[in-house]
Amino acid sequence: MAVSAGSAAIAAAGFVPQGLAQPRVKVARILTGYMPGLPDAAARLVAGQMREYASSMVVETRPGASGRVAVEAVKYASVDGSVILFAPLGFITLFPHVYKTLSYQPQDFIPVSTVASSANVLTVGPKVPGDVRTLGDFVAWCRANPRDATYGTAGVGTSLHFIGAMLGRMAGFEFVHVPYQGRAAAHDVQKGTIASAILPIGSTLGLVEAGALRALATTGPHRSLFLADVPTMAEAGYPELQDVTWFGFFLPAKTPTDIVESLDGGIQEALRADEVKSGMAKLSVEIDAISKGDFARLIASESDRWKTIVQATGFVPTD
Repeated sequence: MAVSAGSAAIAAAGFVPQGLAQPRVKVARILTGYMPGLPDAAARLVAGQMREYASSMVVETRPGASGRVAVEAVKYASVDGSVILFAPLGFITLFPHVYKTLSYQPQDFIPVSTVASSANVLTVGPKVPGDVRTLGDFVAWCRANPRDATYGTAGVGTSLHFIGAMLGRMAGFEFVHVPYQGRAAAHDVQKGTIASAILPIGSTLGLVEAGALRALATTGPHRSLFLADVPTMAEAGYPELQDVTWFGFFLPAKTPTDIVESLDGGIQEALRADEVKSGMAKLSVEIDAISKGDFARLIASESDRWKTIVQATGFVPTD
């Protein structure tokens, strides 16, 4: 099968020294559901260290239908360990509550391991007065300026969308959602077209550091390593507004246990490599490995949590 233009092959040496285990598979394809960016860059970092799992690793971008094309392809793939999904956890935990017709469910996959996590950040720009420095200040400004109380995200039905909707609901003001594709919302905040944006930290960090945007709160359970001076939503008075994007590896359901364990072992080994640690830091994500049973329990709890949040916002699932 031809590899798309967004793909890259990471080939290990063909010679395996005596005494080392033979790779599990000859060629393993890792599918991601986005155009080249953070997900495939993170996947490449890990894949480059998993030479004992596969002789050659190919990271293949399969954009389309908000990432669902890649997920569906892995659902129907061979269970020999040669096709792997690398995706944000929301593909599995949030999408079943957002789309009326979804061709897959969480039980169609075996969660192998997370590799990294990223919190999001609420930023404001020149449309919001400079003396608005905290989330409390911003909420007060939104109440006083309802026509300008807007927030941009990477799209309708994303966790970012629902975090903003819940903030408006909990704080008692109408927070108008303006959906974009990718990180474009940050640039419209910078230009003053919209008041604020809720985006992954890596999408706005450069603009925050340059002083073009002001970061008011992050959505993680603790302060971000990359924005240590910015309080969390919980510290700002909204503990319910926690949202962490975990990026993880999945295999098709019914993949044999020994293959799952082999992939998991390769991932954990890769995450200890200095090259992976420094690479993840450059992507503004934190290494966060949750594997096997703990990963499955995380998926179950996150699915329940997002179901409650989506229903609370009154969102009507789309096709």
